[in-house]
Amino acid sequence: MSDEQRSGPPAIAKGYADSRFGQLHYAESGSGAPVLLLHQTPRSWDEYRDVLPLLGAGRHAIAMDTLGFGASARTSEPFRIELFADAVEDLVDTLGLTGVSLVGHHTGGVVAIEVAARRGEQIESLVLSGVPYVDAARRARVAGATPIDHVTPAADGSHLGELWNRRRSFYPADRPDLLARLVADGLRVIDRVEEGHRAVNAYRMEERIQQVRTRTLVLCGEDDGYSLPDVPRLCASIPGAVSAVLPGTGVASVDHRPDLFAATVAAFLDDGAPGR
Repeated sequence: MSDEQRSGPPAIAKGYADSRFGQLHYAESGSGAPVLLLHQTPRSWDEYRDVLPLLGAGRHAIAMDTLGFGASARTSEPFRIELFADAVEDLVDTLGLTGVSLVGHHTGGVVAIEVAARRGEQIESLVLSGVPYVDAARRARVAGATPIDHVTPAADGSHLGELWNRRRSFYPADRPDLLARLVADGLRVIDRVEEGHRAVNAYRMEERIQQVRTRTLVLCGEDDGYSLPDVPRLCASIPGAVSAVLPGTGVASVDHRPDLFAATVAAFLDDGAPGR
């Protein structure tokens, strides 16, 4: 092995952790202070594929498949944010993670709020990326909204194009590879793909976020018109929370601009590290 290979980004390893629901799949990179990455619906750890080695250069970066998504165990229970958080806590305990920071994107950010509300000072730092503020007004507003990802499987495969087109506006036109990764993840949970979105909109965030006292960064892509307007309200709900906007990207900020995303997250985590 050359010196250049030895000094390159850390490799990604995959594993499974036992939980009350069955095995939970995760990928990890690096060593040091742990940071757990939680993906949006209907993704998997793959959303953080290019972020993991970047964050892993200075810490132990772990990206899990949310319960029911990717290669993690499935459950017959209706998807709820609280259920996803149960699985996150199981993974943290099984892996023996202490002083863990949480990074959540969209659905993953809502799950991170619930875990932080439960675990308090056990969570070192919190990064909420592209997270909507969910309250009674939002629940009423989206109650009859058009599904985001739900498609009915068709014998001729036309549902593949329908899912692609439903998500096409979320991704940069010159990066069909990123959209292909989302579609691949969506197909793995095609029978329940919309449940993750429904779980977000059923969550009583306005009550639970009051319990969060963790050091927090609220992050959002400048083109994320769904969540950017909620940044000030999220910051106002968590004492001392700060915000940052990622230029030139939107809903797909994690995999579209992994360099920018990882650098912003790492700077925030490093700023709060002991001795810095």
